[in-house]
Amino acid sequence: MNNYKLEIRWGFIFSVAMLLWLLVERLVGLHSTYIEYHMVWTNLFAVVAIAVYVFALRQKRDKELNGSMTWKQGFMSGVGITVVVAILSPLTQWLAHTIVSPHFFTNMVEFAVRSGNMTEAQALEYFSLQSYMMQAVIGAVAMGVITSAVVAFFVRNQK
Repeated sequence: MNNYKLEIRWGFIFSVAMLLWLLVERLVGLHSTYIEYHMVWTNLFAVVAIAVYVFALRQKRDKELNGSMTWKQGFMSGVGITVVVAILSPLTQWLAHTIVSPHFFTNMVEFAVRSGNMTEAQALEYFSLQSYMMQAVIGAVAMGVITSAVVAFFVRNQK
C-alpha cells in the first residue's frame, strides 16, 4: 500500500479537480443558460487532466525515484492514478449530479430534444446517472492510459 500513496493521492486530487471544474461550469451557466456551449467548453478540462498527470509523474520522478524515471515507471504510475480515478468515477458522478449540478440531466435532455439532436427517449437514456457513471469509468480508463503513456514519455529522465 505504501508504494501506491502517490497514485492514490493524485487520483483523489484529479477527482476533486473534476468536481471543481463541474462546479465552475454550473456557476458560469454551462449547465443551464449557456448549455448549448457545454460540449465545447467541457473539453477544456483535458488541460487540467493533463496537468494533474504531469505534476504527479514529476513528483514521482523527483521525490520517489531520485530524479530518474523510465517511461515504464512513469506509465505504470500513471496507470495507478487512472485506476484510482476510475474507481472514484461513479462516486464523482453521483456527487456531481446530485449535489454540484442536480438539474444537469433535466437541462441536457430538454436541450437535446429542443435542438433536434435526440428523441426524448434517446436523451433520457443517454443523460442519466447510470449512463454517465458507465461513461466516466470507461472514459477514465481510456483517456487515463493514453495520458499516462504520453506524459510518461515527456517526464521520463534517466540519469
